[in-house]
Amino acid sequence: MVLVRISDWLTKTLMVLAALWAFILCFFILAEILSRAINMPLQGTKEIIANSVVMIVFLQLGFAVRSRSMLSADFLIDALPPAGRRVLVALGYILGLVFFAILANAAIDPALRSFANGEFDGEGALRVPVWPARWMIVAGSTLAAVNYLILAAVEILGLHVKEPAL
Repeated sequence: MVLVRISDWLTKTLMVLAALWAFILCFFILAEILSRAINMPLQGTKEIIANSVVMIVFLQLGFAVRSRSMLSADFLIDALPPAGRRVLVALGYILGLVFFAILANAAIDPALRSFANGEFDGEGALRVPVWPARWMIVAGSTLAAVNYLILAAVEILGLHVKEPAL
C-alpha cells in the first residue's frame, strides 16, 4: 500500500528530526546551566524549551502510533478470545483516529491565527515564534489520525502490512 509506505517514511523522518532537535536542545540546556553558574543566564531559554517540548512530542507522535507503541491495556486484551481481541483493538484504533482527528481540526484555527498575527512567546531580548509549535500539533495529530486509520484498516480487514523498523 502506497499510503503505508509514505506514512512509514514520513513518521521515521519526523522521529529522526525530533531526536536531532532533542539532542541539540541538550546542549542549549547545558549552556543555560553553565551561564547561570556565572550569573549570566541566557534569555528566552524557558520559551525555547517550552515550545521545543511540544514540537518534539508531536514530531514523534506518528511513529509512536504506527509502531503500536501507544499505551494500551494488554492485560485486558490478552484476557479475551481472538475475535474479541480484534474487535477491542480495532475499536481502540478507531477511537484514537477520532481523538487525533478532532485535535487536528481544533488546532488549525489557532495555528492559522498564530502565523497570521506573528504570535511570539517571551519578552525582551529573545522572542520565540509560537506558530511552529502550533503547526506541529496540527501535523502530528493529522499523521497520528492517518496512522490510526491504517492500523484500524489492517485490523478490521485482516490486511498484512510490514511493521515499521525501529
